Amino acid sequence: MQALSSVEGGYDLLAPKFDHTPFRTPDGVLDATAEALRPLGPFGPGLDVCCGTGAGMRVLKSQCQERIIGVDFSTGMLAQARRAHPDADWVRADVRALPFAEAFDLAVSFGALGHFLPAQRPTLFAGVWRVLRPGGVFAFPIGAPQPITSGWYWALLGFDLGMRVRNALWRPPFVMYYRTCPLQAVRNDLTASGFTVTTVPLTALGRRENGSPRYRLVLARKPAPRD
Repeated sequence: MQALSSVEGGYDLLAPKFDHTPFRTPDGVLDATAEALRPLGPFGPGLDVCCGTGAGMRVLKSQCQERIIGVDFSTGMLAQARRAHPDADWVRADVRALPFAEAFDLAVSFGALGHFLPAQRPTLFAGVWRVLRPGGVFAFPIGAPQPITSGWYWALLGFDLGMRVRNALWRPPFVMYYRTCPLQAVRNDLTASGFTVTTVPLTALGRRENGSPRYRLVLARKPAPRD
């Protein structure tokens, strides 16, 4: 039923059991993100973009000293988030049209980019740009590409191909791809939106056989006005 629904409807159905699935961002990734952000903080208000059931609050609570908000368009996911984190605020909205303006010092997102087609990323990133205060940071982890010899390479390729076939044959579409957001393409889109982009290796999450990190934290900063 979930696979034949829209993205919103599918996640409404999945919400009660989402935290028990592999789709929920692991605590290790959240903790590594928080550790990498610590030298840049403390931050004031924080925003979790595409918050789902609220796993990202583990990061915002440790880094932000003021109001923290999660935004998502799935009613079911937000209901779970409210129960898990009653001390945060929750807003239902399309993240491509965020209802804020220069309100946050830190925005984070976990595992959401695959729900946006490449052509939609500029709109998403422009919206995050608008909600950040000057000097604010948009941070999210991104995994290194799997080598062609890895079983995960073929598993993710097969999933994406299956999803494309499903979306070609069935409406409404369910946008969920694993291979549409490589680091360089994401960096280019962020830069085009006005961000200054750097990355930090999340070495706590291990390294690949060639010594490169398995994950990097993308840090997209909205430049502050010059004096």
